[in-house]
Amino acid sequence: QVQLVEAGGGLVQAGASLRLSCAASGRTFSSYHMGWFRQAPGKEREFVIAVSATGGSTKSATSAKGRFTISRDNAKNTVYLQMNSLKPEDTAVYYCGASIAYYLPTVAVSYNYWGQGTQVTVSS
Repeated sequence: QVQLVEAGGGLVQAGASLRLSCAASGRTFSSYHMGWFRQAPGKEREFVIAVSATGGSTKSATSAKGRFTISRDNAKNTVYLQMNSLKPEDTAVYYCGASIAYYLPTVAVSYNYWGQGTQVTVSS
């Protein structure tokens, strides 16, 4: 079992930066691929970015490339999402997920555990 707790959301203006964090419980954090997804009102949860269990590889959605960066600190059981040049369309609840899949997944159904989410609102 893994419990995930996101933090760092808030209200910012377009062009600003935010760093989200996701703290995990348990001693097997380094065994999980970690991903960030987001869900805007009336829309499905969508993939943003993910990092492999070792931190050696990442995958990003097109919307995140060049602006968002994911990193993890296995010693602190924490994964981070650095978001730069934020746009109003980035407004959503951001969720972190943990996956035990063999590969690094980009679909929500492949993630086994989820946090409660943190709201990010970007004003124009």
